[in-house]
Amino acid sequence: MNILFTHIKELLQTRPKSEVKVMGDSMKDLPHIKNAFLRIQGDTILDFGSMADVVIQETDEVIDVTGRIILPSWCDSHSHVVYAGDRSQEFVDRLNGLSYEDIAAKGGGILNSAQTLQATSEEALFEQSMERVNALIQLGTGALEIKSGYGLSPEAELKMLRVIKAIKGTSSLKIKATFLGAHAIPKLYKTDKQAYIDLIINTMLPEIHRENLADFVDVFCEKGYFSVDDTEQILKAAMPYGLVPKIHVNQFNAFGGVGLGVKYKALSVDHLEILNQEDIDVLKNSNTIPVALPGCSFFLGIPYTPARKLIDSGMALALASDYNPGSSPSGNMNFVVSLACIKMNMTPEEAINAATLNGAYAMDISEEYGSITTGKKANLIITKNMTSYRQIPYHFGNNPIHKVMINGEFVN
Repeated sequence: MNILFTHIKELLQTRPKSEVKVMGDSMKDLPHIKNAFLRIQGDTILDFGSMADVVIQETDEVIDVTGRIILPSWCDSHSHVVYAGDRSQEFVDRLNGLSYEDIAAKGGGILNSAQTLQATSEEALFEQSMERVNALIQLGTGALEIKSGYGLSPEAELKMLRVIKAIKGTSSLKIKATFLGAHAIPKLYKTDKQAYIDLIINTMLPEIHRENLADFVDVFCEKGYFSVDDTEQILKAAMPYGLVPKIHVNQFNAFGGVGLGVKYKALSVDHLEILNQEDIDVLKNSNTIPVALPGCSFFLGIPYTPARKLIDSGMALALASDYNPGSSPSGNMNFVVSLACIKMNMTPEEAINAATLNGAYAMDISEEYGSITTGKKANLIITKNMTSYRQIPYHFGNNPIHKVMINGEFVN
């Protein structure tokens, strides 16, 4: 199917294939073409340019999008969209004065989600998760990383990863799977954390490799969860299985986790609400991309990742939703982009770069996703009529999307 979009008000994020991420001052630039055309063939971007240069021939369908903007779909590199039930009661607990740490200390938080998930069948978990994934597609997400971590036992972690694999086989989205068995310490191992780490290393990792269930490995490197030494054990054990690290780090404390991530060539270090100069310096000299999760900061009322420090230091930055039932129960990347501008002082151009091409880089898929580039997948957002792409973050909480295209097909 050859489809030609004509009279595009602005075609955003038009880049050569050689650009796989955007860094520092370059994040302020968002290449675009006004009054543009875009041609796709099958699931692939075939050509684009100014309407003055369009040739309408051998075209199955011509779609006039006068007044509308087209940009690549969002690439959400950090989510926990596979979970069971919800934690709305904990939301009320926090409104009544309990902190995230207080709730976790009394058996809530991740342990609460694990208990619910362990009691949920694989079929029911798939149905709940697919409903959320389909909703995310409607909100413009075209690529999604999904983590395990609400199982906290070999059986339940494998169940989660099998559900992620089933979503990958069912959904039109580009899906990447992350093993996050080290998300919290199960009640059974409360007094013997090392025994649980050994279970991850000796039982879970080999089976995950045997079934080919994950692309990445993650650890919640945080006080009260997994130390730098704990994290290093797991990352080292995952290396022979080809699992690339992506680490939860510096959400509440900074104590060396960023440097460890760089040491083990982590693709990304995520959260970074607490950041010191040492962390910035070590990141500057690496290929590891920092990922900010402003939805979590918004929901928990904790500091936001210091985006200006990172970008002004010359680094790339990605944005992701952290969609999960406890600390960020929304996967709306349009709102994430708004938060980045409003609360993290990012420009609209920086935020869109962070949520598209840099998000793709944080999933190791920027060769095929994240920009309007000849040969990349035709995963597109067609906006409602608007005067400028700056209205996407400006009209926070509104849905800017008219239609979504995934792999060259419109999503109903």
